[in-house]
Amino acid sequence: MGGDDGPGTIVDGSLVAARHLQIGLLLAGDRALIERELSRHPAARGLDIHIIHTPERIDMVEQASAALRRKPRASIRVAAEAVRDGQAAALFSAGHTGASVMAAVSTFGRLPGIDRPALATIIPTRQKPAVLLDSGATVECRPQHLVQFAIMGAAYSRLAFGHSSPRIGLLSVGEEEGKGNELTREAHQLLKAAAINFVGNVEGRDVYAGETDVIVCDGFTGNVTLKISEGLVETVEALLHAELQSTFGSQIGYLLSAQAFRRFRKRLDYSEYGGAPLLGVNGICIVGHGRSSAKAVRNAVTMAARAVNQGLLEQLV
Repeated sequence: MGGDDGPGTIVDGSLVAARHLQIGLLLAGDRALIERELSRHPAARGLDIHIIHTPERIDMVEQASAALRRKPRASIRVAAEAVRDGQAAALFSAGHTGASVMAAVSTFGRLPGIDRPALATIIPTRQKPAVLLDSGATVECRPQHLVQFAIMGAAYSRLAFGHSSPRIGLLSVGEEEGKGNELTREAHQLLKAAAINFVGNVEGRDVYAGETDVIVCDGFTGNVTLKISEGLVETVEALLHAELQSTFGSQIGYLLSAQAFRRFRKRLDYSEYGGAPLLGVNGICIVGHGRSSAKAVRNAVTMAARAVNQGLLEQLV
């Protein structure tokens, strides 16, 4: 029921993933609305699909903790309980991020040695993709939390991209270890002493340079970083389109360069990955963007299935 265009895009994208991967789906939400969306897909009758009717949902404007207490049968909580009880192997939600995180933490519990969960978002760089965490699960962090994020991020980077010794960077306002606020200065010292490949501070301008494989920060900073990046990409695309359509000569150049622009868009499109795994909880949970398209949902469900098959939880323990 989550996302700006749910349940339509959620159903559309998850059905494509189910057909391609030959996996089953449990769709948690209002049965009548879900059945209406499924009726648009006659081929869905041949898939392993079940609906878990839930009378409540968490709206984006609600405060997560209060809403979850007030709505014990909200779709996100019921979906998390289905994973906990073995009815499903993984959870995906494009709804209220705070509610998704809180439902996963309260239902799955935390992994041993982890105090706070982190959303691990894959970001493009000039070289290979990198992992940024936390991108919104834990807004207020302590230095030891960033160390835990780094350890989990390194494990995820090894699994997702095959990095044998991922390079870990700490997002700060300067490269020198004395730069930053109290959180980053203390975290820097702890990361230096941790059994990881810590390469030092990373400034905002170097996030997408590709010199690090994992970048750690608190959830507030990480979420703002991603939102600014998304807005910048959309602005650059709009400006390029306007400039290339301004004259006949530039239109010809645009047509000749169309394939390159498509590749450019694909490298920067968040929907190519679909969502971010919530690391630190004792269950597979993928959190999608509120604006998730059907393509993003398809890729997020695919990410969830891959995380199960590759044993993501076992790698993190």
